Amino acid sequence: MQKIFQPYSMRTYSYGSLDSQEGDLYLPNVSRPPVLCLLHGGFWRMPYGRDELTTIAKDLAARGYAVWNVEYRRLGAPGGGWPGTLYDVVSAIDHLATIVTDGIELDLNCVIVAGHSAGGHLALWVAARNKPANISSLVRVRPIAAAGLAAITDLARAFKLNAGKGAVNEFLGGSPSQYPDRYTAASPIELLPLGVRQLIIHGIQDEAVPIDLSRSYAVAAQTSGDCVEFVELPDVGHMDFLDPSSKAHAAFCEWLATQVITV
Repeated sequence: MQKIFQPYSMRTYSYGSLDSQEGDLYLPNVSRPPVLCLLHGGFWRMPYGRDELTTIAKDLAARGYAVWNVEYRRLGAPGGGWPGTLYDVVSAIDHLATIVTDGIELDLNCVIVAGHSAGGHLALWVAARNKPANISSLVRVRPIAAAGLAAITDLARAFKLNAGKGAVNEFLGGSPSQYPDRYTAASPIELLPLGVRQLIIHGIQDEAVPIDLSRSYAVAAQTSGDCVEFVELPDVGHMDFLDPSSKAHAAFCEWLATQVITV
């Protein structure tokens, strides 16, 4: 990735008929840029939204990426949680194909998904569609890589740890014993191997999502055969990933540069 910062523009697109089914597309002034899909955190809850990642999106667009900063239905809004939130993420990623059909030049052969916290869960989950058993003509856009930034990688374990004060229970509508099929279908660690390159990055000082979730996931993913880079960051907390000047963001950008040959 070139270090020369590019001018960019931004436009909001709807990928569905509901208010939350939209995203902001940041377009750098380069030909057919690679695409980075961003998924925000907030334990899948209202009122947290894509504005959390606006400054990150702007920084990445200035680096030459087309950035699709996605909104989705969240807990507290009609249809949020299982399965509406997951449906929205799939629809948002696939909508990039429609945007291209409508005349916006994007490199859909180089799409990367990245998410913070609960958004990291969603990024890894949607990347699992690349598994051979899941590939079908209905999948319009297939990411080549995924990044979990302080991600919730194991929903059953996060439930037991009461991460987000009951957020997983709210998201899936109950406990692992009540809905084992939902936990199996929605948890990234249960879907391994994902079949895409992955970055799992976590701050040691994270008090919102325990770093042990990322440590265990990275080992399981590597054991499954996935290509995974795992990074532990000292003196980094949960919210540092939202700061473009942070060590967390710098490490993320360094990994991104290895995923894209030219921009």
